[in-house]
Amino acid sequence: MNPAEAWSALLAGNDRFVRGEMEHPSQDVDRRGMLAAAQTPFAVLFGCSDSRVAAEIVFDRGLGDLFVVRTAGHVVDTTVLGSIEYGVQVLGAPLVVVLGHDSCGAVAAAAEALTTGVMPSGFVRAVVDRVIPSIVDLPSADEVRADGEPRRVVVPSPEALGREHLTHTVDMLLSYSRTLAEAVDAGRCAVVGVEYTLAEGRARAVDVRGALT
Repeated sequence: MNPAEAWSALLAGNDRFVRGEMEHPSQDVDRRGMLAAAQTPFAVLFGCSDSRVAAEIVFDRGLGDLFVVRTAGHVVDTTVLGSIEYGVQVLGAPLVVVLGHDSCGAVAAAAEALTTGVMPSGFVRAVVDRVIPSIVDLPSADEVRADGEPRRVVVPSPEALGREHLTHTVDMLLSYSRTLAEAVDAGRCAVVGVEYTLAEGRARAVDVRGALT
């Protein structure tokens, strides 16, 4: 597939999922045996670990179709970048989807930390630390109060926070990974930031890098 065909296949699967008419492709015994020696997924799905957003289910796909990478809040680190590069460079996937969703706990925890100063304990803090740069919005210096009070932290709506974090993640992938950026520039791959709504089940593109036509 090329990037446009891969994206069309994902949209068709998501539409089946929304309608409740899933086909569950590539999930039979023959398919399992066929993939034993090698895999050729048509898309890399980098998404949140949230149990309500399982990529193969919401896009109605099966074994060997998607190369899936998941972290809480779809936060990026070097192993995530390496995994995505493997999917594109080694496996030849023509599409990378960053899958965000509403009611994300990691984004909510980052917003809470910004407004109250309360950070989660343990290694959960590492997740929140990586989300905060995506969503923090500090006023400029001339907006500092005359009485010398610290600058306010402006926290937008949950929907706006989620979208900002999604777009920032797409930016990070392309700025950190030369391999991915070159594949997009050459037209071999596209990167799409997608918002998924939990109740509706619909996936919508909000940030496209590369050609999908």
